[in-house]
Amino acid sequence: MTTFVLVHGAYHGAWCWHEVVPRLADRGHEAVPVELPAHGIDTTPPDAATMADYVAAVTAAIDEADGEVALVGHSMAGMVVSAAAEARPDAVGTLVYLTAYLPADGDAMFDHRVPGSPISRAFVRDEDAGVGRVERDALADLFYADCSPAQVALARSLVRGEPLGPLAEPVALTDAGHGSVRRVFVRCTEDRVITPEKQAAMVDARGVDAEYELPASHSPFLSMPERLVETLADAAA
Repeated sequence: MTTFVLVHGAYHGAWCWHEVVPRLADRGHEAVPVELPAHGIDTTPPDAATMADYVAAVTAAIDEADGEVALVGHSMAGMVVSAAAEARPDAVGTLVYLTAYLPADGDAMFDHRVPGSPISRAFVRDEDAGVGRVERDALADLFYADCSPAQVALARSLVRGEPLGPLAEPVALTDAGHGSVRRVFVRCTEDRVITPEKQAAMVDARGVDAEYELPASHSPFLSMPERLVETLADAAA
């Protein structure tokens, strides 16, 4: 049995794994979806959230896990799971980047912005609320291009503004910590948020131990959960 610790990306919450958790359980695995502070139903004020808080939520889930841990980060959570693996390298068997940002030591999330990209053009800062948002008219096309209307409606009802502070905080990574953990990258070939070109550039620059590919847009946990679960199970095997 593997315990999959699942970490959502920006704007989302633990809810986004609702199609994945029971499918992993059907295969005999445990799945623990983490709710990052100021996301989902967590009541932390956005301006109080920090990267350290995010990492603490993930390491708490790792510490409570039974069996071998596969730590999965989607999108922005590539930053978070990298820092969590740095803190718990001996407890994580496999680190999975699901179309996620793959940082180097000292990188912050904002360092990975691509000026002029669709997601950069759609990103709106709400300084008064301390969050960033995706323009409503762009959300479905960027994040859920291959999802059903019902899935898009669900996501629209649950996404939240993303706390700005942690996006500017760098992560500290070492070869002895994060670098000692087996790393897998799952490419999504139709992603319009982290484009295939950006995914390839990060993998080429940072290196991983294995790669998988899904013919999916940015949210395969909604659009193709069965294929995603097959891929995660294989990646952790």
